[in-house]
Amino acid sequence: MEENKYTELVENIRSYTKKSVKQKRFEHSVRVAVLAREMCGMYGVSPEKGYIAGLAHDMCKDMDDSSLMALASKDGQPVSDVEKEKPSLLHGRAASVMLSEDFGISDKDIIQAVARHTLGGSSLCPLAKIIYSADKIEPGRPQSTDEYRSALLEKSLNALTLSVLEENIRYLEENNKTVAPVSLRFRESLKRDMAREAQIALNMDGGN
Repeated sequence: MEENKYTELVENIRSYTKKSVKQKRFEHSVRVAVLAREMCGMYGVSPEKGYIAGLAHDMCKDMDDSSLMALASKDGQPVSDVEKEKPSLLHGRAASVMLSEDFGISDKDIIQAVARHTLGGSSLCPLAKIIYSADKIEPGRPQSTDEYRSALLEKSLNALTLSVLEENIRYLEENNKTVAPVSLRFRESLKRDMAREAQIALNMDGGN
């Protein structure tokens, strides 16, 4: 993307998000964008895409339930029972539709990353894994000390994402909250990805 177009897009998303969500949520979004940009640089993904997706991921978080349902439904995917029970979970899907319709974003990785950052999903692209993780480990999170993030960022992207996901699942289970089936499928998908990584590494070692 040309620098001028990128700068304009970022400013438009920043402006919309700032006026549409609470100040604390906007500050969280900026922190996610900054961390996602850093992580993208580490894991071979476009930092520009990471910043856009991070900045936009919660842009619909403060919408009312009916607006969320109407907007999210435009993505053509079914609304799960978990999402029907708690429509706020649809804010990522709603934001992805808004990015496409109102901000002219057609990049499939950005759309998926924003749409799936809350619950995850099977076969996610690297950017989606980064946004899922950055959302939950940005420096404003209570557990996210410098040491905590440094330890995670030493891992492969799949291992980091799996660690963050499992921590989130434990939190939900300990607080008697529902773990969405899609999040469990996400866990199995990450384990398969890690197994493939291990097999590739083994084959490479065997070839030396």
